[in-house]
Amino acid sequence: MSFFKTCLIAALAIFAMACNSSKKSTNYNYVYKPQSQALFDTIAHLDSVFFSAYNRCDIDVQAAMFSDTIEFYHDKGGLMTDKAQILSDTKKYVCGNKVSRELVKGSIEVYSINNYGVVEMGLHKFHNGIENSTSEPSKFIIFWQNVNNKWLIKRVVSLH
Repeated sequence: MSFFKTCLIAALAIFAMACNSSKKSTNYNYVYKPQSQALFDTIAHLDSVFFSAYNRCDIDVQAAMFSDTIEFYHDKGGLMTDKAQILSDTKKYVCGNKVSRELVKGSIEVYSINNYGVVEMGLHKFHNGIENSTSEPSKFIIFWQNVNNKWLIKRVVSLH
């Protein structure tokens, strides 16, 4: 067998093993375990408080939980950084049973960010009360900043 054929066969064998091992690495059962159950419980509670206010259209509670320098990234709507505009749009497009949010049970994950706060990730669905429809579960990410022992929503990424 020529040197070229030997190298070619060796390269194909290595490539096949690499492909096979990459398949194995993606077939795993991921189980989230909080780094801190107390921190997880705090953020899960805050998520519940915020979105209960969202669903009831309690703008004052939402305003108190948003950082004054909020950044809201929406895959369809783009970036919003004006807190007053975000709240105004919530009144206009959400309130009056137009839209409500439902957390997908068991989907929240919370990760501490040293000297900042936490990042919360999960899945949620939105119900359109006017059309009587429900969206498919979609991903969200919320960056909670701890400012003087008060948790504020600093950044939101909402994907649909």
